[in-house]
Amino acid sequence: MFSTTKGENLSFNFGVPTTVAVSDPKPSSTDSTAVVTSSSSTQRAASRGLNKPTFVFPGKMESQWREVEWTEEQRTNLIETISSYKPKNHEVTQARILLLGPVGSGKSSFISSVQSVFTGRVTNRAMVGSSPTSFTKKLQSFNIHGQNGESPTRLVMCDIMGLGDGLMTGLTLHDILSVIKGHVPEGHKFTPDQPVRSETMGYVKRPGPRDRIHCVVFVVDASKLPTYAKGPGNTFQQLREHISDLGVHQVALLTHIDMICSDTAKDVSQVYKSSFIKDMMVKTGDLLGMSTSYVVPVKNYSSELDLTTSKDILLLRAVDHILQYADLHFQDDAEQYSARNIA
Repeated sequence: MFSTTKGENLSFNFGVPTTVAVSDPKPSSTDSTAVVTSSSSTQRAASRGLNKPTFVFPGKMESQWREVEWTEEQRTNLIETISSYKPKNHEVTQARILLLGPVGSGKSSFISSVQSVFTGRVTNRAMVGSSPTSFTKKLQSFNIHGQNGESPTRLVMCDIMGLGDGLMTGLTLHDILSVIKGHVPEGHKFTPDQPVRSETMGYVKRPGPRDRIHCVVFVVDASKLPTYAKGPGNTFQQLREHISDLGVHQVALLTHIDMICSDTAKDVSQVYKSSFIKDMMVKTGDLLGMSTSYVVPVKNYSSELDLTTSKDILLLRAVDHILQYADLHFQDDAEQYSARNIA
């Protein structure tokens, strides 16, 4: 279920099977909330507890459909590449990445998992919850530290309230765009009935390039993808349109891949041999309205106590993928700046 209100105060509710019955299936044009309901057959299935996703696991492919080297050398090279990264903009010292996704999709877990790779041990730097509502309530920026206490990388990952906490607690489109534009101060706690305004404490009235978001990452739970209603897809694409208008590139992470493929659960290096995961990546692209080339699978660290090379490589490749699109943003900005000077 998702809801819309006039203007940019659009709130989002994702990842919940649409089995909500409403007394009036035809809301009047004056209603401020649009409710999406499932078919009666889906509702009957839900009442019997049969609306859980069902997965079919086809055979493995003979070769990887994306070439990846699962070696310690590759892991080291990726760490060095990310550690030495510098934004292609002299006004910016760090690439600011915003993670957006339904509650429980794995945003905070991804941040902690990436930091774990650089720390050399599993750690939960970004607080992770397990409740059906978002554990993260405020804007939090995490500077990914280098290896063994070295200087921080030039990568900052921004965590935010999950999309889908309901009508009274979900993020609004206005607030999301305010974060991307750089108006929202660090630590701001979001409440839909109090949108970010110029009067908000700490509000950044004239954000510079350092304050803005340089790439947006949509985080999608592979195990819940089949249960997403059409509403989330439409809302995701609407959100993408507004973000694109700001000139910010977007990519997607497909999380919890171990929950949809038994071979990958046993060995993450089999991820690109799974035709089922490939199909789910295509479906993720369709959901978001983007090409599959923008979508990368990851396996976050959750119950594990030790790091593994294959999981590290998948996480590091995702970070490298994100930084490439952040650089495209910097490149676009530079070209627009040059064009204005010429004019």
